[in-house]
Amino acid sequence: MNIDEQKKEIRKRIKSLKGEISLDVKKKRSLSILNRLKNNKAFERAKTVMLYWSMDDEVFTHDFVVEYAKTKTIILPCVKGDVLELRVFKGLENLVDGDGFGIPEPSGDLFLGVDDIDLIVVPGVAFDNQNNRMGRGRAYYDKLLRTTNCEKIGICFKFQLLEKVPTDEYDIKMDLVISE
Repeated sequence: MNIDEQKKEIRKRIKSLKGEISLDVKKKRSLSILNRLKNNKAFERAKTVMLYWSMDDEVFTHDFVVEYAKTKTIILPCVKGDVLELRVFKGLENLVDGDGFGIPEPSGDLFLGVDDIDLIVVPGVAFDNQNNRMGRGRAYYDKLLRTTNCEKIGICFKFQLLEKVPTDEYDIKMDLVISE
């Protein structure tokens, strides 16, 4: 089985596992992950953090984004074509429906200071014990992560943390993966 087939099989398996858990349970399980994140030294130090506005099958970040936007500059990605554009989160009232996945995204000016980001919190389909990440297959995050040297922390549910995920030269490794 080649790497693309392996990734396709893992995506299918993880999607099935995600489907077995209700959104309420995902939200509860997300709390322990985000609690570990907020107590992480890199997060505590960071002034500018790129988070993400979660989809229903991801670690639930909505409340976390709102909470930390009070004390940090929170950047959220916006899917535009084949790239992630970055914008500052300035409150729920400034969110608009996104083009890519129907995820609410911040309106307003682009954030162009990629070098000013201290920490990027990254979702993924699966991660492994060597801090490798496997995304949804469009390489949105890998393209962005390649342009920055900041700390990268992946977050996931425990069933998304595998012994090994298949990787290629385009996949960007995390500095740390936080799970339940």
